[in-house]
Amino acid sequence: MVGKRLSKSKQRFIEDIVRLLVPWGVPQTAARIHGYLLLSAEPATLDRIATDLEVSKSGTSVAARLLEKYGLAVRHSERGSKRIRYEVSRNYESMLIEQCRMLENTATLLKRGADTVTSGKARERLGEMTEFYLAIGHAMDAALQSWRTRKHDQ
Repeated sequence: MVGKRLSKSKQRFIEDIVRLLVPWGVPQTAARIHGYLLLSAEPATLDRIATDLEVSKSGTSVAARLLEKYGLAVRHSERGSKRIRYEVSRNYESMLIEQCRMLENTATLLKRGADTVTSGKARERLGEMTEFYLAIGHAMDAALQSWRTRKHDQ
């Protein structure tokens, strides 16, 4: 459960984000921080995040850097200070772009596997899986292109 300093509705939203992201491999603390940052109007310090979410500062720091690596958070440094602030990234595409790369790499691996087997059944299965991963990757890429066009036209 997240900190008592947050309203019940904010706590619920953050926990909903956790339930959404953890099955995708995002660690629980990172998912909580992401939910917190989504609700934050301004960049937040690691101290503020740690206090509000009742998480250790070191755990907060590690999770925030992971979110930054995923492209879900942006780090801001303050001149003349070691204080770091984080805010949610406005680059909504980064995680999907990574997933597109993963789908393409999976399709390549499956195709290579299909080329190594002589069994018709295994070859057919691997070929079908290759087509599936390529189709999903192309659909995601087309959706991203459509999004970029819509954003550009606004």
